[in-house]
Amino acid sequence: MPAEQKESVLKALKDVDKELQILSFKLDRTEKVKRTTAILLEETIEELEQKRKAIEETNVALQKSLEELKAAQAQLIQSEKMASLGELTAGIAHEIQNPLNFVNNFSEVSIELIDEVVEEIHDIEKIHEFSLPEFSLHEILADIKQNLEKINHHGKRADAIVKGMLQHSRTSSGQKEPTDINALADEYLRLAYHGMRAKDKRFNAGFSTDFDPDLSKVNIIPQDIGRVLLNLINNAFQAVLAKSESFAVETLHATSLRKPDYTPTVTVSTKNLGDRIEIRVADNGNGIPDAIKDKIFQPFFTTKPTGQGTGLGLSLSYDIVMAHGGGLTVESRIGEHTTFTVQLPLNTNDG
Repeated sequence: MPAEQKESVLKALKDVDKELQILSFKLDRTEKVKRTTAILLEETIEELEQKRKAIEETNVALQKSLEELKAAQAQLIQSEKMASLGELTAGIAHEIQNPLNFVNNFSEVSIELIDEVVEEIHDIEKIHEFSLPEFSLHEILADIKQNLEKINHHGKRADAIVKGMLQHSRTSSGQKEPTDINALADEYLRLAYHGMRAKDKRFNAGFSTDFDPDLSKVNIIPQDIGRVLLNLINNAFQAVLAKSESFAVETLHATSLRKPDYTPTVTVSTKNLGDRIEIRVADNGNGIPDAIKDKIFQPFFTTKPTGQGTGLGLSLSYDIVMAHGGGLTVESRIGEHTTFTVQLPLNTNDG
């Protein structure tokens, strides 16, 4: 190969090598740019993910604050409703109380006067040795006395209703304070039991407790929640007493003298549910019919016999629990049992 041709080939090879070096440098730089871009992209993605999580946490916190605000607003509205209704009820009850007192007092005095008139007639009959004919003044006075006794009986019923209205309307001035619910429930359970024993000598029932030892203290007005517990426990004891009496009647009329297999029992239990606490008052009485379960929290509705209840206890209890931001429900099976459940939030605000 001629020298000139060799030189030309070598020059071409050098040019190709130079171009390869330049291309290799460009490729290397491109790879470095890719790696840098990938790192920046990963950092950007990670930063965006952190921001997304922060936004989600903020949204959760805002949602929780909104729910707490709604709950506080609902609680405030319920308290205001109770206060307004209380003022109205108290005014009506006071207006009724005065004429009602006259009815009761004068009916009692009139009964005493009837008795005195009957005694005077008997004395006159003895002195003058004569007796009034059948269906005479004796019978008329007896009928008047009976009517007055009925007036007095129903007047006292009305008086009990008015007193219940006044109790229902009473706005509590107590302050919320951290309260041991187990101790409160145990205190009112024993208070209700001994109160029933003192009121009715026939009363005989067992009671038990199932308290959660890990129950946190709850910020409540203890006097108000105590009234709720006392009412629910009294109702439970009255339910088992009624069932006991029905068993006694069945045994009395049965051909067999077999003792009925029934032990009247009331159970009070508590449980920590995390964000709230639960109080259950259960009895093994006759239960509540499904047809009236949705009415039992209405004012003046009662399942008790005439003259034994005003129908305000459960209504008052429901309002008190709602004012504390909680709930009151009932579960019952006819002929078997009834359970009232009170739920109270653990983060009840002061007020």
